[in-house]
Amino acid sequence: MPDRFPPAAYRFTPHVSTLPAGSQLWRCHSGRRPPESFNPVAVDSHFGGNRFDGTSEDPYPFLYAGAEPATALAEVLLRSLDFDTGSGCRLVPRAWVAGRSLSLLRTRVDLTLIRLVTEEDLAAVCQDSWLLEAEGAGYSQTRRWASELRVQVPHAQGLLWQSRRHRPRHAVVLFGDRCGAEPLKPDPALGINDLGSPTGIAEANRLLAPLRAALVP
Repeated sequence: MPDRFPPAAYRFTPHVSTLPAGSQLWRCHSGRRPPESFNPVAVDSHFGGNRFDGTSEDPYPFLYAGAEPATALAEVLLRSLDFDTGSGCRLVPRAWVAGRSLSLLRTRVDLTLIRLVTEEDLAAVCQDSWLLEAEGAGYSQTRRWASELRVQVPHAQGLLWQSRRHRPRHAVVLFGDRCGAEPLKPDPALGINDLGSPTGIAEANRLLAPLRAALVP
């Protein structure tokens, strides 16, 4: 797997896509923050954090989102969650959605994203599925690859890949230092303000049902 050499040892020929202005993105996030706000907290380069977070060595604000509402929920709630042998479903603890919201965002501007969807896309940046499948301790290395992609593709405003928890739908991470001022506009008419409410739980369960997942009553 391509985690044996520092990514700076390679020269990439990345494939890029344009996410047009007006595109929809869904985000599952803390209700204490505006849905369009980027996470400004840089994580440690070696410990904690998620796959493509900004780090103390490359401290960019970041925002994860999905192309569909179920994708946004799956990316947050179904991480390393096993199927229950009794029900045959993935049972999500209700506490995991306490204080969370599901929001619809619309892009205000065109955004240039590095594609990491197909094997050809991954090979173009000297990678394979490891970059999208690694978990836990591997995140320190996937973050390092993201940082090198930013160096070699300075006009890129984020990454686009196939959600591993809702294939073949897409997930994205946006780089807050490259997207300009207010690149996203929330649509308050749609979404769920409180996923932990009875209405929120019912809607979340409707979206998660095809994935054989449900919030525990």
